[in-house]
Amino acid sequence: MNPAVTGGGREALGHALALLPLAALAAWLFSLQAGAMHWRDPGAERWLEASASVAAWLALLGWLRWRRRAPADAAPLADALLVAYASQTGFAAQLAQQTVDSLCAAGTPARLAGLDTLEEAVLRKAGRVLFVVSTTGEGDAPDEAAGFERRCLARVGDLAGLRYGLLALGDSDYADYCGFGRRLRHWLAQSGAQPLFDPVEVDNGDAGALRHWQHHLGMLSGATGMPDWQRAPYASWRLAERRLLNPGSLGGPCFHLALRPEDGVLAWEAGDIAEIEPRHAAETVTRWLAATGFDGAARVGGDTLFERLARSHLPAPADVAGLDAARLAARLQALPHREYSIASVPADGELHLLVRRMHHEDGRPGLGSGWLTQDAEEGAPIALRIRANPSFRPPAADLPLILIGNGTGLAGLRALLKARIAAGARRHWLLFGERQPDRDFFHRDELECWLREGWLERLDLAWSREPAAPAYVQQRLREAAALLWAWVDAGAAIRVCGSLAGMAPGVEEALRDALGADRLEQMRVDGRYRRDVY
Repeated sequence: MNPAVTGGGREALGHALALLPLAALAAWLFSLQAGAMHWRDPGAERWLEASASVAAWLALLGWLRWRRRAPADAAPLADALLVAYASQTGFAAQLAQQTVDSLCAAGTPARLAGLDTLEEAVLRKAGRVLFVVSTTGEGDAPDEAAGFERRCLARVGDLAGLRYGLLALGDSDYADYCGFGRRLRHWLAQSGAQPLFDPVEVDNGDAGALRHWQHHLGMLSGATGMPDWQRAPYASWRLAERRLLNPGSLGGPCFHLALRPEDGVLAWEAGDIAEIEPRHAAETVTRWLAATGFDGAARVGGDTLFERLARSHLPAPADVAGLDAARLAARLQALPHREYSIASVPADGELHLLVRRMHHEDGRPGLGSGWLTQDAEEGAPIALRIRANPSFRPPAADLPLILIGNGTGLAGLRALLKARIAAGARRHWLLFGERQPDRDFFHRDELECWLREGWLERLDLAWSREPAAPAYVQQRLREAAALLWAWVDAGAAIRVCGSLAGMAPGVEEALRDALGADRLEQMRVDGRYRRDVY
C-alpha cells in the first residue's frame, strides 16, 4: 500500500470525524424549530447555550491540535534529549517511552515526540535526537510516519550539527529488513547528521539488541546503574586464566582473560559480544553489612543475602533501616550487565576477552572491569551470556578484509582474523594503535606469526606515546590512502573496533576523505563497512 495514500486517507477520516459533532449540533439547533414551518426565534437563552457549545467544541479541537503539535513546536527543555518515534503496532512507542524514562531516571532530561509532528528545522534545533522507528510490510514506513517521509526524506536536508542515535525495529523474514529505519539513517547521513553511536537493529523484538540499546543509553547518560528492560538468564562460566598484557603501561592495565563454560557448551560466532553480570568485591559487601547490621548468611529465595547483595546496587544504610532480610531483598535492584567483544572462536576451547581495568575519579575500579581483572579469583564463577552481533560478522573468505582498531578493540578484530584464517582466507590488512610498542603491543607474538606465515598481508601500527614519531591509526590510513582505494576496489570489507570517543570518528573521517562520502555510505548499506565501537 502506498504510504502517501494511506496517510491522506487517515487525515481525511480524521477531518470527517471532527465534523460529526458539529453536524449533530446543527441538527439539534434545527430541532428547536420542530413543529413550525416558519422561522421562530428560540430566545436569547438558547442562542447563548448554542453559542457556548460551539465555542467549547472549537476550543477543544484547538487544544487537541495544540497538544498534538506541542512536543515539536514548544521550546525544548534546557539540554533535553529529543526521543522521536514512529510506531505501527505500538511497540516502538513503548520502547521510546522506556527510553525517555530510563534517561530521566539516570539524570538526563529527555522529551518524547511522534515523528509525524516533527520537521527538519525542529530536528536541527534539537541538537541531539534518538529515533525509535519500526518498519511495516515490505520496508514501508509506519502509517503515522508517512507524512514525515514524504516531507523530509524525499530530499537531502541540512542537519549539520545534529547528533543522533537510531533504534530500528524490523523482521528479517521480510526482504527489506528494517527498510524504513535504514532509509532514515541514510537520509540523516546525507543531510550531515553525525551518529552518537552505530545504529541498533532489532530483529523481531530481539532482547539482546534491546539490551545493547540500553547499553548505549547508559553510556550516553553517564549512568552506571541502568537496569535491563528485559532480564535474560546468565550461564555459569569459570575464570580459567587472567594475564596482564601491558605491565608498566602509561594507560590502564589490560588483561587477557580466558573463560570456560561449566556446561561445556562453546557456541558463538566471531563478532559476538559477551555480556557479564558483574559483582561487588567481597570486602565491599562485608563493609555494607557491618554498617547496616544485616546477616549476610540469611537465606533469601535460593541465595544468601550476601550473594544477592554482591550482584545488586547497594542502597544507602538509612534507606533500609527497619527492614528484615526478605523485605530488603525485594527492594534490591540488579547491577547492569557489562559488554565485551569476544576475542576468540569456539575452536580455541575458551572464550577470550581483552579487558582494561577502568577507574572512577576517586580511584575505585570500574564495576565490570574491576570484577573481572581484580576481584574475581581465578577459578571463580562468572555469570555470562552471549549476545549475537550479526552486523559484525566476517565477510566471505574470498573477499579482502581491512581491520582497524585501537586498544582493547583488538579483541573483536582478533576473533574475525581467527575465523577467517580457519576458513583459509589470507588477504588481511590490520591497522592497530596503542600507546607504546614495548608495553602495549597486545598479542604481539601471535600477530607477528600470522604476518610471517602470510595470514596477515599487511600490518600497520601506530603508537601515540612514542616520542620519536607519535601516530594514530587514522593517520596511518591517510598515509596509505592509495592502497586503501585499491583494496576497496578489489572488493574489500572494512571492520572497525575500539574507541568511539577518539578513534572511530577520526577513522570515519579518514575513510570518507579517501573513498568519498557516497562510496563509504554505500559500503555501509551493503554491509562492507561495519563498526563495533564503544
